[in-house]
Amino acid sequence: MQQSVCVLGLGYIGLPTASFLATKGCKVTGVDVSSEVVETINRAEVHIQEPELDVLVRSAVHSGNLKAQTEPTAANVFFITVPTPVRDDRNPDLSYVKSATRAIAPFVEPGNLVILESTCPIGTTEDLVLETLIEEGVDVQQGVMVAHCPERVLPGRILIELVQNDRIVGGIDAPSTKAAADFYRQFVSGEVFETSAKLAEMTKLTENTFRDVNIALANELSVICDKHGIDVWELIRLANRHPRVSILNPGPGVGGHCIAVDPWFVVASAPEEARLIRTAREVNDEKPSWVVDKVKSKADRFKAPTIACLGLAFKADVDDLRQSPALDIVRQLQRDEVGRLMICEPNIKSHPEFDLVPLSEAVAEADILLLLVDHREFKALNAQRLQDKIIIDTRGVL
Repeated sequence: MQQSVCVLGLGYIGLPTASFLATKGCKVTGVDVSSEVVETINRAEVHIQEPELDVLVRSAVHSGNLKAQTEPTAANVFFITVPTPVRDDRNPDLSYVKSATRAIAPFVEPGNLVILESTCPIGTTEDLVLETLIEEGVDVQQGVMVAHCPERVLPGRILIELVQNDRIVGGIDAPSTKAAADFYRQFVSGEVFETSAKLAEMTKLTENTFRDVNIALANELSVICDKHGIDVWELIRLANRHPRVSILNPGPGVGGHCIAVDPWFVVASAPEEARLIRTAREVNDEKPSWVVDKVKSKADRFKAPTIACLGLAFKADVDDLRQSPALDIVRQLQRDEVGRLMICEPNIKSHPEFDLVPLSEAVAEADILLLLVDHREFKALNAQRLQDKIIIDTRGVL
């Protein structure tokens, strides 16, 4: 019997998941609040950039196994893959998860499986998803299963890691855990580990918190090294020659939908205990301001400086601008009217706030070259063309 799946949220996780399951024989309904996104997918096109995703979506739609719409429908398995951002007060915003749960509640029946893939604070699966289903009249005692299986993919490698990465599955009870694990084992080549919902939630938060704390060390070292005239990338390269040291590279801050957000979920759940995690987050959140001050100090040498800002994405070779420190830096430079900004982001066609220019034009006219993202195009810059430029390289590639 063909399995039916309903995926709520067709973004960087939901769309690849829905498309992949459709190509594996599931009958998939993808749901998104944006009618534009729905129309794009039903044309067998994509609204986000990810290697090979356009091919996968085209195959899924043309097979007849994937269709998109703005409202949920009945299914055997429901996936919730909606955003879980932080509010301005740094507390979790779970309104999208609650709305998605309410939306599927009328369609959830005994024997159905509800999987929350969105990264979430500890207790969300039990205290929000399960409780919301109960509030909406779902009789969860009649074999409705609820589990959390956090996504663990890297933008730029989503379709590879969706299949190959190990998965952590935690249900609200043993039957939920087993049902979710069995479902993933049909499609995932990595190992599927069974645990509790809370431990699955904390595992994902810990993975991203580890990286955030490590990057905070690197970012703090970069500030210290700048003060003493030391090359921080050479420092880290040499320190990492020690067999038990593995320091990550510094940058202009930390961005993306996970590392810049998830540690705040841990802090919110244990504000008195999460002292190191909070400090690391603050170090990384402050790094963009340090970069802006660095640019201002160089710009003061010119009467009317032209500043080439290279990159807006949160990481190399993607079009994902979520929580991007590069974007924050460019916005701050524009607000403070530091100079004439020429902004280059090769992975997007346009931006609602900025006029984008080609790389060659930005480099030719710039007095100051501010490299914010290590895109492959920027790594290939000819050093001779940059000899008369002031270079502020936040990624260590020039």
